[in-house]
Parts: sequence; structure tokens; C-alpha cells
Amino acid sequence: MGATTTPRAHRRAQAQAVRSAASKVPEVTAVFWIVKILTTGMGETTSDYLARFLGPVPAVAAAGLLLSATLVAQARARRYVPAVYWSAVVMVSVFGTMAADVAHVALGVPYTVSAAAFAAALALVFLVWRRTEGTLAVETVVGGRREVFYWTVVMATFALGTAVGDLTAATLGWGYLPSGLLFAALIALPALAHRLFALPPVLGFWWAYVLTRPLGASFADWAGVGAERGGLGLGTGPVSLVLAVIIVAVVLWLSAADRRAPRSSA
Repeated sequence: MGATTTPRAHRRAQAQAVRSAASKVPEVTAVFWIVKILTTGMGETTSDYLARFLGPVPAVAAAGLLLSATLVAQARARRYVPAVYWSAVVMVSVFGTMAADVAHVALGVPYTVSAAAFAAALALVFLVWRRTEGTLAVETVVGGRREVFYWTVVMATFALGTAVGDLTAATLGWGYLPSGLLFAALIALPALAHRLFALPPVLGFWWAYVLTRPLGASFADWAGVGAERGGLGLGTGPVSLVLAVIIVAVVLWLSAADRRAPRSSA
């Protein structure tokens, strides 16, 4: 005999569907993770390129203005819009990289210290978000206070990931490619832990989300820097451009799929 769905369970499923339809962040699929990693790599190389091309101060100012503009557009959107959302993620990536680099280069803060500070800040935001809203699930981010918490966490993860990636590659001297392979292995652990030890999906998501930053940045740096630093020497500008083209192509495809998707009447 097939399982019978109770009215309460049905209402709960309907409520979840409405929340998901109203969510201002994308559904977590393989495409989500691919684009996320691409944005982290682009943010790393674009930050380095702009700092050299414009100078550190103008680059930070320009990135800050563009970040503000994309976040305002995201806040004003009534639902998830691929072009708006991923533009904000790209700018968070660029600006988050600059924040970590400025702390190290301009202020002389060691990556060990900045990584610890960003990790503490991220843990604090998670704690306040969880106690305030009762959940860290991204499908419940429908605007308002939850969206503020979400983007604060996103910015903290980019800054933390940048510091950790540079810590392993530069401070510890492991190099960019070995660092990238390390983070590729670490990012696979949440799925394994979920399967073997029933790791909660929300915890697994944020674990993987934090690691996308040093993963994408390590491989992008490896492609961009010269052989004297253990890289392929393709240049930060060309690497940024290639990643940008791929991201734009995928986002255009997501936008077309979004337009074809039926809308909930709820």
C-alpha cells in the first residue's frame, strides 16, 4: 500500500514550495556550484589585475561602488533574477578579495591573523542569524533581514576564503596547484559526511560554500601567475576575461530557463 500524505504534511510541502518560489537565491544544483566556483576564480584574478592596472586605491573604490550598485539591485528584486544575483556574487568576489589583500599588503596583517579574524566574524554572523531567524537554510532567504544576513555571510566567506587560499599557497609555501587540489578534496567531504554520517544539509552547504572561494581562487591564480611562482603564466587579465565570458554565457542560459519557468500564483 502506498504511503498516504496527511493534510498537515501537504500544507507543509506547499509552504516549502512557496518559500522556494519566493527565494531570492538560486536553487542549489550542480550548475550553482559550477558558477559559484567560476566567480571565485574570476574575483581573484580580476582583483589582482585591477589593482595593477588602476592602482590599489582606485581599484578598491571602483569595486566598492559596483558592489553597492549590484547589492542595491539585488535588494530591490522581488525574486531570484539570475543576472542580478550573479552580478552581485561577482562583485562580492572581487571586493572580498581586495579586502583580504588590503589587510595583508597595506596593513601588514599576516594571513594567519586575517583568516582567524574572518573566521570569527563569519561564525558570529552565523550565530546571530541562527538565533534571530531560526534557520540558515538559503531557500528561506526571501528578502528583508534574512537577505542582509545572507549577503553578510557571503562577503565574509569570500574574505575568509581569500585569506585561507593565500595562507596555504604563499605563507605555507604549498603553491597554487597543490592548494587547489587540497581544497578540491576538502570540498568533497560534506557530501561524503552527509552520506555516511547524516551531516545536516545546511551545515554541509555552508561548509562547501566557504571552500569554493579558496578552491576557485587557487586554480585561477595557478593559471594566471608566472612560472617563477609555479603557475602557467597566462596572465590575470586573460584568465579573468575567459572566466567572465563563461560566466556570462551560463547566466544567459539560466536567464532563458528562468523566463520559461512557470511562476507560482501563491
